[in-house]
Amino acid sequence: MTVNSQPGAELPLQSQENVVIRFAGDSGDGMQITGNQFTTTSAIAGNDLATLPDFPAEIRAPAGTRPGVSGFQVRFSSSDIHTPGDSPDVLVAMNPAALVVNIADLKPGGIVLVNTGNWGETDLKKARLAKDPLKDGTLNGYRLIEIDINQRVKEALTDSPLSARDVQRCKNFYTLGLMYWLYSRPLEPTEKWLKAKFGKKPDLADANITAMRAGYNAGDIQELFQGRYEVPPCDTLPPGTYRNVMGNEALSMGLVAGAELAGLELYLGSYPITPASDILHYLSGYKNHGVVTVQSEDEIAAICSAIGASFAGMIGMTSTSGPGVALKTEALGLAISTELPLVLVDVQRAGPSTGMPTKTEQSDLYQAVLGRNGDAPLPVVSCSTPSDAFECAIEAVRLAVRYMTPVILLSDGYIANGSEPWRVPDADSLEPFRVKFQTETKDFHAFKRDDRLVRPWAKPGTPGLEHRIGGLEKDEHSGNISYDPINHERMTHLRANKIMGIQREIATPEVFGAKEGKLLVVGWGSTYGSIRSAMEICLRDGKSIGAIHMRHMWPFAPGLAELFARYERVLVPELNLGQLARLLRSEYPGVEFISYPKVQGLPFSTAELVARFDELV
Repeated sequence: MTVNSQPGAELPLQSQENVVIRFAGDSGDGMQITGNQFTTTSAIAGNDLATLPDFPAEIRAPAGTRPGVSGFQVRFSSSDIHTPGDSPDVLVAMNPAALVVNIADLKPGGIVLVNTGNWGETDLKKARLAKDPLKDGTLNGYRLIEIDINQRVKEALTDSPLSARDVQRCKNFYTLGLMYWLYSRPLEPTEKWLKAKFGKKPDLADANITAMRAGYNAGDIQELFQGRYEVPPCDTLPPGTYRNVMGNEALSMGLVAGAELAGLELYLGSYPITPASDILHYLSGYKNHGVVTVQSEDEIAAICSAIGASFAGMIGMTSTSGPGVALKTEALGLAISTELPLVLVDVQRAGPSTGMPTKTEQSDLYQAVLGRNGDAPLPVVSCSTPSDAFECAIEAVRLAVRYMTPVILLSDGYIANGSEPWRVPDADSLEPFRVKFQTETKDFHAFKRDDRLVRPWAKPGTPGLEHRIGGLEKDEHSGNISYDPINHERMTHLRANKIMGIQREIATPEVFGAKEGKLLVVGWGSTYGSIRSAMEICLRDGKSIGAIHMRHMWPFAPGLAELFARYERVLVPELNLGQLARLLRSEYPGVEFISYPKVQGLPFSTAELVARFDELV
């Protein structure tokens, strides 16, 4: 296939404010790579963006079946956006299963690009389709583009030394090239990435680049589409240096930054679990910053080694998802009893038990706030977007070392695997919170408290500061083991009051929208983007609605009672059966909290939130 010297010159560019594309195919079709490359290229082009990867829950699900469908949705825009979009404008379906799983979400009149190379009778049977959706009217009302991508890639790579099987692995880049042409994206960033990725396998790099160029040129030469589009750069973001960042990546950088701001070395003890495993992968690349990572044999060993690291004077951390938090609970109680700093990252997924490992949920809030034996309070912090994970990780480290306590940092699969532009902060703007270890020996005991009820942190081996800590109750005045019932009650109150004292350092959440009125929307975690988008629509319609988004899930921020009193009703949308709503009712009994739960393994759409808001105002 020859290259046109002026691709697309005969078609005028049509400007669009934002576009949503969903790539869907088998888990082996490279849809995640395709989506990530389109995302990176759009970020370089200056667009605001948000992504929603959707992984199969089953490992090695049979090819061509519905459980094996992998998807990646990307929304890129010339204006500020908060979500990856409710419905795609374009659906790329690499087989019948990908089509049938995703077609209901496509906008009316949207583009459907299907790979007819994977559309035989066997493919239809694998997808449990009695009729061919290309012929039975299923796609009426959509703009259907049929391409035998398998054959096109084979023709483009006729001279390639790759095997026939490896040639077919390049078809995702052919598809990527088509989308690059349709939306006027440059090829150079992906070509550069491919050359770096396959530096030791130049034949693979050349084949994928050739396939991508073939797809790009096919859009130009073969007149597959009715027009060509451009999405101008976004000019509404605050000025600064931006980079595209995923949630797990931003959270990992925040943990490293937090340790640096505390003046401590970071130790991560972790056991792989979806969707938290990437935190271990990212942090293992920061050895030059003094980061120590250990992949432990199980969840219990992971947290116990982190507690040991904190006892030795490092900042111990562990990362997991909901099932792993359950396993770590006994050791978490030990960290509370010994009053050692620790950060536990919980990247939530759908439960209970193994649940749906690749789907998102917010169902670990009870477990984080209440899920330990005895009265064992600790601070809980929740991040709301991929970029917000950086700041929340720093906050979790700060609270841990300032109050000598374990801290749970809640993320979820939507945040962890999603991406957005992140404004890189000026390092000098990050305020240090240097740890001061105990060095004075006079009147020392390990549980002597300051005015914030925080005990001293003494490194083992410091002369004159020998001490014993552990899971047994301590005497308030000496730090020795005590079974005295009155002392136990005092110590229980002391530990609780220490955690509640954190409220002094928490700001009341800022209200977006109406400062008083008919409805206040209270969100937390990854519901931020959907709530913000729905709020903007309602405010444009003149609705009397305000919204806050909570970062500190325990203890709650001060001033909430007064804030709630300014509204007739308070709505709490969350991806569980109403856990935050129930906690709020227990703390603010005079307020009418309306729970709006969703437990489908999917985030809220903007449209469903707008509909619920309208019902209440």
